[in-house]
Amino acid sequence: MSITGAHSLLRTLAELGVEAAFALPGTHSLPLWDALDDLGGDVGSLRLLGVRHEPAAAHAADGYARVTGGLGVAVVTTGPGALGTLRALGEAAASASPVLLIATEAPSTLRTPGPGSLAEHGDQRAFFASLTKATFAVEHPDDIAAVVRRAAETAVRPRSGPVYVGVPADFLGESAEPVTDGTDGAALPSLTAPPLSAVPAEDMEAARAALVEARRPLIWAGGGALRSGAGEAIGVLAERLAAPIVTTFAARGIVPPDHPCLASNPVHAPEVGLLWDDADVVLAIGTDFDGVMTRDGSMPQPPGLIAVNVDAEGATKHYPPDLLLLGDAREVVEELSLGILPKPGLDELTRRLDDIEVRVRRRVRKEEPRAAEFLAALKETVPEGSVLVPDTCVAGYWIGSFYRVSGPRELALPLGRGTVGFGFPASLGVAAGGAVRAVCVTSDGAFLTGCAELATAIQEKLPVTVVIVDDGLGRYACTDSEQYAQYPADPVTDSLTELVTPDFVGLAKSFGVHADRVDGFGRAFRRLLREFTRSDEPNVLVVSARLRPPRKTSTRW
Repeated sequence: MSITGAHSLLRTLAELGVEAAFALPGTHSLPLWDALDDLGGDVGSLRLLGVRHEPAAAHAADGYARVTGGLGVAVVTTGPGALGTLRALGEAAASASPVLLIATEAPSTLRTPGPGSLAEHGDQRAFFASLTKATFAVEHPDDIAAVVRRAAETAVRPRSGPVYVGVPADFLGESAEPVTDGTDGAALPSLTAPPLSAVPAEDMEAARAALVEARRPLIWAGGGALRSGAGEAIGVLAERLAAPIVTTFAARGIVPPDHPCLASNPVHAPEVGLLWDDADVVLAIGTDFDGVMTRDGSMPQPPGLIAVNVDAEGATKHYPPDLLLLGDAREVVEELSLGILPKPGLDELTRRLDDIEVRVRRRVRKEEPRAAEFLAALKETVPEGSVLVPDTCVAGYWIGSFYRVSGPRELALPLGRGTVGFGFPASLGVAAGGAVRAVCVTSDGAFLTGCAELATAIQEKLPVTVVIVDDGLGRYACTDSEQYAQYPADPVTDSLTELVTPDFVGLAKSFGVHADRVDGFGRAFRRLLREFTRSDEPNVLVVSARLRPPRKTSTRW
């Protein structure tokens, strides 16, 4: 069998340890499917999961990366196919998901300065430059393996993020010489970050001294801390300092929910916001203090700020630190703990955090009892090892803020871009990545942006449960609340936000997906959710219920 560019690409992905890639075939990418059939067992467990819309391929690759901690791969075709992934890559970039997008480009023999051949967009790579860590061009079929390896390494290197590779369509069918220079599969470079320079000893000692002398230290853990596996080290340091741990949405689950120092609710809850307001020194680990967490900077700068980060620019762009420890979060925190003896006050802190938890839960039950019922139902019924994948919707906001996550990588949120329609396609990648069950919680409006992926879910028999919270308003609920605040009783604006919605149960069943509907989050919802999340097949549960959004920020800011 002669080796083509398509064979080389697939073999390289398999050698990199990729087990699932999400793809949508097109005229320019058909050689990949032919090559997959040719190679059979030569690509290990790699499989191409066919999606129905290009954004879904990139969202699914994002979900796969989040749950596995490895590389997510999407393969799409030229022009409109590739450009359809831009919104999804923006979300991956904001969430530091290592997604490798491989897109065919116009055949090398037909390239023109501007639009010319079928689906050609001139410099296709240029569209991706602002959303990705890097873009790569394959200049010869023999280069495919080397370029894909280099792109994969770039994607996973901290700060991780999406990377684009453009392959001229004709290269996939042309002969590609096997690599014989010692960089074949047996010698593939590991997809791990190169070691960073050690933090200067004087900086480390200054940070230790500041934390030991602080009367009210606080640890703020972000997504970078979770990605580095720093949870255990953070837990140890927090106990020694008797310091509360506040996590960003990206770091939910980084320490166990019963850790004595964990403030399990978001800093936006007024009760938790007081911890930030009272802190005299904050140790910020793996975070850039983005607008989502700080409400666009309305959170006040702490008196003292120590930042631990692999990215100097990200660590300093919003809240300038007094001291920057540049390095891997886990390694830096472990070294920082050396020489710090346990401080008094741990029991008192635990009691304070327990009291905060009681007061937050009491307030949530009072302000939105249906949300409290919903969160309790999820906790009681979702199987261990499942991953919740909320969308940008009111129900998703409640989960992101107040659901008690049991462990790392058990919650996947559209963090930085607020991308509506992320949840369902991302849950396909989560399911393919090995989750016991991917539980997508979405809304009637958000689900419609990707409902065609019901075909993917049933065809691949993915363990996905979709919970559609249908408020019956026929509107985008979040936009609706803002609209009436700004334009009360404006009939023109009203008409722009009104929606016509389908029979979601009938829609799901038309794809062969089991579905049912229930009113509210009571006993019937619990029973059906327990049944659905223990199925071997994908399914859809529609809930007729109306939720108000959670409070956005501490009233003191």
